Order: sequence, then C-alpha cells, then structure tokens
Amino acid sequence: MELIIVNDAMRAADFLAVHIALNKEVPGWIRPLDKDIEGVFDPEKNKAFRHGECIRWIMKDEKGNLTGRIAAFVNKKYKNKGDTCSVGGIGFFDCIDDQAAANLLFDTAKAWLQERGMGAMDGPINFGERNNWWGLLTEGFHEPLYGMNFNPQYYIRLFEHYGFRLFFNQICYGMLVSERLQDKFYQRHAIISEDPAFKAVHIRKNQLEKFAEDFSIVYNKAWAKHAGGKDMPKAQALALFKQMKPLLDEKIAWFAYYNDEPIAIWLNLPDLNQYVKHMNGKMDLIGKLKFLWMKMTGSCKKMVGIIFGVIPEFQSKGVDAYLIVEGARLIQQSRIFVDYEMQWIGDFNPRMMNVAQSLGATPSRQLTTYRYIFDRNAPYERHPIIE
Repeated sequence: MELIIVNDAMRAADFLAVHIALNKEVPGWIRPLDKDIEGVFDPEKNKAFRHGECIRWIMKDEKGNLTGRIAAFVNKKYKNKGDTCSVGGIGFFDCIDDQAAANLLFDTAKAWLQERGMGAMDGPINFGERNNWWGLLTEGFHEPLYGMNFNPQYYIRLFEHYGFRLFFNQICYGMLVSERLQDKFYQRHAIISEDPAFKAVHIRKNQLEKFAEDFSIVYNKAWAKHAGGKDMPKAQALALFKQMKPLLDEKIAWFAYYNDEPIAIWLNLPDLNQYVKHMNGKMDLIGKLKFLWMKMTGSCKKMVGIIFGVIPEFQSKGVDAYLIVEGARLIQQSRIFVDYEMQWIGDFNPRMMNVAQSLGATPSRQLTTYRYIFDRNAPYERHPIIE
C-alpha cells in the first residue's frame, strides 16, 4: 500500500473518488456534494484554518487502485471539558476491509499529529463545526441526513481493533410528523398560553435580519457556554440565515418570546439530502434546476430538527412544550412533511435526550465519536455529562 499526500487538483479528485468507490454499493448511501467536501479543505471557505491546519492522504494498492483515504487536523479551538492533553482529529476516513490498510492510515495520521504536540486523536470528526461530518455510523444504516457521515458496518471493527475507544455516542431520534404529542405537552401549553406575555411565531423570510438577531440572542444565552464560551455575533447569525434561506420553510422554523424578547428556538429544515441524492455530487446548473423543480413540486417529505433550546431563565417552566405545540399545529395541518428526524444529540446531554424522548420520538440512528490516546497507559475517561 502507498499513501500519497493530497496536494493538487488530481489528488483532490481522487480523495472524492475513494469515498464513492468504497460506498456506492452500500444500501442507503447518498453521494455528498463535491463542493461540501472540498469546502472543508479550502482556507478561503473554512475559518478553522485561522487557528489550525490539516493534511489529507489517499491510499493506493500495488496496481494503483484507490483503497483508502484519511484527513488529520489540528484545531486550537477544539476542546472538550475534562481534556488532559491536546487533542487532534482525524476524519473523512475510508478504507477497504483490511485491518493492515486501516492501521497504515491511522498510524500515518497519528505520527503527523504527534509531530504537532497532540496527545490524542478523536475521530472521525470534522475540521470545523460539529454539525457536519462528525462521528462514525454505528447503528441505523439507512439514508443519512444532509452533512452526515455514512459508512459500511465493517468500519466499526477497523476503528475498534486499532484501539479507538468510545468517547461519546451521537443519537438521532425520529418520528412521524402526524403523530399526536403526549398529553403533558398540551397541559403545559395550556398553562403558558394563559399568560399573554408569551407568544410563538414562525420565521418569515422577509424579516430574516430580525430573526437572525433573535437567534443569536437565544444561542448566546442557551448554548455558548457549551461551545467553549464562544458567543455568536449577530453578523455571523445573519450570514448563517442567508445561507439557509433557499432551503428555509417558514412554517417549520419557530421562535418563542416573552414580552417580545426571544426566549426559545425550534429550528427545522427540509432534509437537503432528499434533493442531493438525485444530483450525483454536483450542484451545477443542472443540479440547481433539479433542486428548484423538486422544491416546487414538494418532493421532500422529510424535515430535520436542527436546533432546539430555551434560555436558562425559562427552562423547566413549560416553554418547550408551548413552543412545540404551537409549531406542531401548523406543521401537522399543512401535511407537507411525513417524517421527522432530529440531528444528533450527544449522550452526554441527558436533558436534550429527555426532550426528544418526551416527544414520543425513538432512536433512528447512532454515530460514535471515538478517541485514541497516544500514551496507551494513560487513564481514559468518556466525555463528561452536561449537568
């Protein structure tokens, strides 16, 4: 086996081709958009390059056939509570069903990370935000959500036989949109509804700047402390909403307010992969026309829960139930979507897992983030629970 560093356009194309070759026959696989993968490794598009670096390899056998790939990266902003050493990352792993070949990929990435002072590596993870390309699929081998890793089942063995250990599981929950919510939701909704200071509204595209600002307010109060204390500026939120605008369905993205101050978010989007699976990796002119046609004809029947949260002052007061019931009434009435699946929730976050379960949703798939500590005698601990 030969490992080759990706350092030109031809090898970058091979990096994409490995994934296609090793997954195209796996039931449920959807080819990612080429631009989404390439964007991760483009310093002009990925802000992680401001405080990190990465490298990619492709692997070929003696006949020149593509047999694997891997990326390794150092990101100074990547930290988990309880880490006792600097942790690097590996991702975009693909490999034939051969442990020796997998070991070569892992060993090469490990050596590169050690040269940069890392004491452990997590994988498979993304060089950037956690909402995309994070975790190895370990349960639920059916069509992935947009931006979600997909892999053959034997990859689990390749990781674990090398010595990777479970750091945390990432659980998705799913349900039918038509399912009636549990009675307790309506009971809590009724109590909140008695106070006219509360209101819930769905997003409106012609007021995108206002909703982006409200999003940043709720995010900074409810999530920033779990993201290394990093606030989201209003400008960043607006850029995010502008990026989502072509996909936004106003009736499935909701905000709750108290005295006109934003206190909760329930953001859902149509599953873009229901369009992407017809595009063969290309969002070119033909791909865009396909997208517009499928969107106009309502071909996407699956919605995805992107983010849900309530600011601390209003948690455990029934606001979550109030927001969900208000949104569910309109979503169920429209009868546009059939299936609902939530983006992954880490098993270190029991509060959010309870919210998903209380909806009546059940686990639909599981991804796993693994950790490999280079000092094999060092103590090992899983990701700490968020209280």
